[in-house]
Amino acid sequence: MLSKTLSSKLKKTALALSASLLMAPAITQADSVNTTGLAVTDDTVTVGILHSVTGTMAISETGSVQAEKLAIEQINAMGGVLGRKIEVIQEDGASDWPTFAEKSKKLLVNDKVAAVFGCWTSASRKAALPVFEQYNGMLYYPTFYEGLEQSPNVIYTGQEATQQILEGLDWASETKGAKKFYLLGSDYIWPRTSNKIARKHIENVLKAQVVGEEYYPLGHTQFNSVINKIKLKKPDVVFISVVGGSNVAFYKQLKAAGIDMTKEKPLFLTISVTEDEILGIGGENIEGIYASMKYFQSLPNDNNKAFVEAFKKKWGKDIVIGDVTQAAYLGPWLWKAAVEKAGSFDVDKVREASPGIELTTAPEGYVKIHKNHHLWSKTRIGVAMPDGQYKVVYESDDLIEPDPFPEGYQ
Repeated sequence: MLSKTLSSKLKKTALALSASLLMAPAITQADSVNTTGLAVTDDTVTVGILHSVTGTMAISETGSVQAEKLAIEQINAMGGVLGRKIEVIQEDGASDWPTFAEKSKKLLVNDKVAAVFGCWTSASRKAALPVFEQYNGMLYYPTFYEGLEQSPNVIYTGQEATQQILEGLDWASETKGAKKFYLLGSDYIWPRTSNKIARKHIENVLKAQVVGEEYYPLGHTQFNSVINKIKLKKPDVVFISVVGGSNVAFYKQLKAAGIDMTKEKPLFLTISVTEDEILGIGGENIEGIYASMKYFQSLPNDNNKAFVEAFKKKWGKDIVIGDVTQAAYLGPWLWKAAVEKAGSFDVDKVREASPGIELTTAPEGYVKIHKNHHLWSKTRIGVAMPDGQYKVVYESDDLIEPDPFPEGYQ
């Protein structure tokens, strides 16, 4: 049983979230809503959740599932969407990109879900994207990614490269005086494309030098070779886009190799390790690294405090919340706003209604959907603390306009 105090807080949080969403009055006539061919009844609407809860990516994606379910639970507690409670069909992408395409088709064609909240890696998104475009589904994708994409069938609730990568590199150059960079990532589309963008920025804009670039397969656990190369090359910054379970091995091996990350020689700057991954790595094994993200659990605003309290109440007091988890939480709320603005669950109408939707009570702060389907957001730099949390040391002055196709970086 929830305490009366917490129950009241949760109710106030849900009501505040709803009130902040720009929406048109709900349409109550069943005939005007139930002609979409989607899984919509007079009382319910069905959506899909599609993430990896098994395999190497489960360490990263489990938080997204938890966040999406929390948002849906809160929305249902306040009456649902257009007077209908949300029901969920969950599928496991199993850290396998073809499986994401297969499960996407099932959700859209067989289950006829009104929207899907899912994917994490760019490989999974790229595998699923043709399915969403072919069958005209709507995907809410929560992960920071490389950009260079804009689909009418996707709302990107994470950051793209100009908001995360370029801001992070600029910070390292301006604040830390970095001149030599070593690029390290997992071997698939997001790290390779991200580092292509990073290299162009480092060499052409910052007038600095890339002294090494390495990639390792997903699930890789032997990093001693690259650690020795880093010692030899002596970069100012190691720019890291290693994902999933490989992070546990990498950072533990860094520490075992005698590298003190708190000394910042070199400085380790990640764009992929959130609090979710640190839970598996151990705060003592990663203290001193920096991360470029838009959200950290430690953000001191009232929206975030209410979100963290609700999240821990549902999923356990020891749970942690990372950047992608928070971005996943935004998906159901932004979908609800677009549906109610459109007065319909119809995908074409929801898509048309989405640009301009804003949420003032997002845990990260104010967000707004751009006409290119990405979100305006701030960039923050955090340093990892022994307790597994990040301490924010930098925040952009303003919201950064999303630009998925930056000139000179394609």
